[in-house]
Amino acid sequence: MTLRVAVVGGGPAGSCAAETLAKAGIETYIFERKLDNAKPCGGAIPLCMVQEFDLPDEIIDRRVRNMKMISPSNVEVDIKLDNPDEYIGMCRREVLDAYLRDRAASLGAKLINARILDIKITENGKKPYVLSYSDFTEGGNEGVMRNLEVDLIVGADGANSVVAKAMDAGDYNYAIAFQERIRISPEKMEYYKDLAEMYVGDDVSPDFYAWVFPKYDHVAVGTGTMHKNQRLIKKLQAGIRARALPRIAGGEVIKVEAHPIPEHPRPRRVVGRIALVGDAAGYVTKSSGEGIYFAAKSGRMCAEAIVEFAEAGKRIPTEADLKVYIKRWDKQYGLTYKVLDILQNVFYATNATREAFVEMCADKDVQKLTFDSYLYKTVVPANPFTQLKITAKTIGSLLRGNALAP
Repeated sequence: MTLRVAVVGGGPAGSCAAETLAKAGIETYIFERKLDNAKPCGGAIPLCMVQEFDLPDEIIDRRVRNMKMISPSNVEVDIKLDNPDEYIGMCRREVLDAYLRDRAASLGAKLINARILDIKITENGKKPYVLSYSDFTEGGNEGVMRNLEVDLIVGADGANSVVAKAMDAGDYNYAIAFQERIRISPEKMEYYKDLAEMYVGDDVSPDFYAWVFPKYDHVAVGTGTMHKNQRLIKKLQAGIRARALPRIAGGEVIKVEAHPIPEHPRPRRVVGRIALVGDAAGYVTKSSGEGIYFAAKSGRMCAEAIVEFAEAGKRIPTEADLKVYIKRWDKQYGLTYKVLDILQNVFYATNATREAFVEMCADKDVQKLTFDSYLYKTVVPANPFTQLKITAKTIGSLLRGNALAP
């Protein structure tokens, strides 16, 4: 028996799922509508992703070892990675995504430039699913209509997932990310050589933070807000541009991007022989808004479960088999999501709490805990004394800013 799997979406989630499946000898098809897609994204990836997913040097535009946190009142706190071997990688999504897609294809996954139009889900669990799609490989912009029968589907097609809709995965709350890529002078670019900036304040985002992240020859300047505030997005983008003006003045906008970002996992991530990964599943973290690593990791973990339960192609994995991937995911990362959810609710509530948040970031123990958690994707336990110290500093910062008022 030859197991046939369709991976819908060629971003980090889909590409890493397809790579794992292809390596195991499973007949794998990866569908991507836009091969030159550049998702609006800060593009920061943790060190563990570079290592785990064997990313080459040319994928990384900048190695950020310095972070500047800027409060609503423009108080600046500098955070520095002391270990020269540690860094936050800055990449362009069109470069990263293309590399991961091409690697999956080189290992045997069939890459199809196409748009999925319909997914026929059969009631009988033994019958194949049928994908109808417009194949852009032939036929130009209109494409050629084709059908493909598959045993399983991995939905990695983002927040507006066609797969999620077909399987009735349910809705989730979402945010809007807006970003401008701005080419600044070489002199100004030198300032951002290994530095990224994060701004907080209700003038740049009532829900999250705004950013200036360095790329190869430009900076990404952006913000995000919950969809209920999306009418404010241009005003918020003007806010971050104004706050960062001394450092980006005279720059040329070379690209404008906007995209929805999920705020929590969908109600159903596995239905029948269909599983969701990445943004389609809702794996973007609160507080930090990070999703690239979690997308790639979820794609790999889902594919590993398929390979495991396929038993070398002897049978088709069932819904119960695919749900094992969900259980493993929630066990490994559930606490991380809960902690970041709490942090967002506490520290992004008002300008007073944002001031307290930036003040806390000046503490070396807080910096180490934060960077260790980000770089290696664990909620790193501190020793009891450090935990007590951080808790005291948190309460003290909030009290000084009157942030604990009823």
